[in-house]
Amino acid sequence: MSTLAESTEVASGYRAGRTLPLRVELARQLKRRRTLVMGGILVALPFVLAVALAIGGGPGGRGDRVTLMDTATASAANFAAVNLFVSAGFLLVIPVALFCGDTVASEASWSSLRYLLAAPVPRARLLWSKLVVGLGLSLAAMVLLPLVALAVGTAAYGWGPLRIPTGGALDAGTAAQRLLVVVAYIFVSQLVTAALAFWLSTRTDAPLGAVGGAVGLTIVGNVLDAVTALGHWRDFLPAHWQYAWADAVQPHAEWSGMIQGTAVSVSYALVLFALAFRGFARKDVVS
Repeated sequence: MSTLAESTEVASGYRAGRTLPLRVELARQLKRRRTLVMGGILVALPFVLAVALAIGGGPGGRGDRVTLMDTATASAANFAAVNLFVSAGFLLVIPVALFCGDTVASEASWSSLRYLLAAPVPRARLLWSKLVVGLGLSLAAMVLLPLVALAVGTAAYGWGPLRIPTGGALDAGTAAQRLLVVVAYIFVSQLVTAALAFWLSTRTDAPLGAVGGAVGLTIVGNVLDAVTALGHWRDFLPAHWQYAWADAVQPHAEWSGMIQGTAVSVSYALVLFALAFRGFARKDVVS
């Protein structure tokens, strides 16, 4: 009996919920080179696009058809919306896959994962800390891009209403609110990529495999969505709803597409997150 009692004892003051605090994990991730490089790329994109528009003389119309890209120089709000439009399909996928996929796998590749668990950090606590920080950095990346774009657009094109390609405009205050909705929806739509990368990160010791696998499968989803022969089956693909946020930058916002897209993305993400936690709880960690 005494042996059993001793084996169940824990150190005085030990609290599982206090191990690997979020601030510690966040500080570790912010100092990593890939975080700084990714942030630099997102900051540079609006400047690159502004220079390209200046060299090209501004966007040109396509006959009688006017698109969001053709209104890029109308105001800072339009410029920010265009930056989100050109980056939502691929560029913003990369930081999400990177921050969520290069988490557990990187610890395994450094052979430090078993030492974290021996600290002792409960497995669920370790995954939770890394997931929250990964999602937080992903959201920060999506907020950083339009903020920089608004600053660059204000300096280059002035602050004004968001011009709607189909006609009409949104005043600056309403445009700012709608852009917040757009960023929030893009983040939710990318939860599938985040969950996929996170799940792969718990299954492999190669960070590049987790990140690359998530990006690759996201691209496959985009390709399948382009196959119109699939008909209504495409409604079950997260990629099918990734640009539903365009309905928010209309004089009268339409929410049905974003609601459907949110439901699809959250459903896939919850399943993948559950698989990650379940699989890691049973995994034999040797690295």
